[in-house]
Parts: sequence; structure tokens; C-alpha cells
Amino acid sequence: MTNETDIIRKRYDRLAPYFDRIESMMEKMMMGELRDKIWQKVSGDIILEVGVGTGKNFPYYPAKSITAIDFSPAMIREAKKKSHQSGVVVDLSIMDVQQLDFPDNHFDSVIGTFLFCSVPGPKQGLVELKRVCKPGGEVLLLEHVLSTNKFAAAIMHLLNPITVRLVGANINRETVKTVQSCGFAKVEVLPESSHIVKLIRAVK
Repeated sequence: MTNETDIIRKRYDRLAPYFDRIESMMEKMMMGELRDKIWQKVSGDIILEVGVGTGKNFPYYPAKSITAIDFSPAMIREAKKKSHQSGVVVDLSIMDVQQLDFPDNHFDSVIGTFLFCSVPGPKQGLVELKRVCKPGGEVLLLEHVLSTNKFAAAIMHLLNPITVRLVGANINRETVKTVQSCGFAKVEVLPESSHIVKLIRAVK
């Protein structure tokens, strides 16, 4: 697992300076609107964002301080530049979602966007999110998943080895099922979801 994590981390380190430009079209067409929708559902005062990347969610942060982590040092550097430019108040740290350095039952809400496609051990990471979330608190996820359309799913399975090798992202994961296997009190797929992008709320 550690070796695989290191491989994926290096790929994101390499892409970090160009990441926003690579995904700029998708952000304008779809992702930005979905980010806004999931962040509107965040509640509480002690909030953790996992997989902060270059800080694409900064424009959607509520008016409070956020703790944010990413396993890629290069991504964190880009996020720090963006936070300084925008004036966003965020406590940024290099940390692996599979092994969070936070106490149990600490955060009111934990949020991740388009993260678990690239985590080598997605269930391990999700169990960590549950651990650091307070009882009754929420884990909110925005994730692209394996399509429910059989033709699209077949293409995603075919292309997945290429996307993993190029950018470290799996495009054929069934993240809803993985969340459901983690022992949350409640897991729901929100109505804003599509056949390929899911907004997920899990209550501890």
C-alpha cells in the first residue's frame, strides 16, 4: 500500500503546477457547480477538507477557518499560493487520508471532492474519515464513480489502466458501496447526483 501511495503521490506532485489548467474546462462546465452544491451542505464549526489539491474548493468555503490536507507536497504548495492570493483562511497540512493525524471524534463535518478515485486504499481512508468525525457529524463526498450505464461502464473499465498510469485516478470505482461498507449510521446519495457523479452524505 505504501509503495502504491508513493507512486500516486509522485504523479500528483508532477501534475500540480498544471492541474488547474488541465481541468479548467471541466470546472467551468460541471465541477464548479457541483462543488458549490456540496459545500452548501457543510455544517458545524470544526471542518476538515481532505484532498484539498490546489485549493479548487476555496471559493466555496464558508466564512470560517477550515483545516485542509493533501498527501502531495506539490499540491499543498499550489494551495498555499492560492490561499495567500485570495485571502482564504485555511490551515494546510501534508497528510495522507489513509492515516490521519487527528484525534477521534474531532470534526463536525468532513468533506472530500473527487478524492477517492486516487486513494490506493479507499475503504481505509473512509474509515479514517469516520474516525475523526464526531458522533452525529457528517462526511460529505463528491465523487465520480463507475457509471450505471452498461456501455459507459465497459468503456470506463477499458480506460481505467490508462488513467491510473497517467494521473493516478481510477474512473471505475463504486464509491457509494464502499462508503456503505464502513459502518456509518446513515448513507444517502443526494438527488443532485447523476449516473457518473455522486454527492454522498454519510452520518456517523
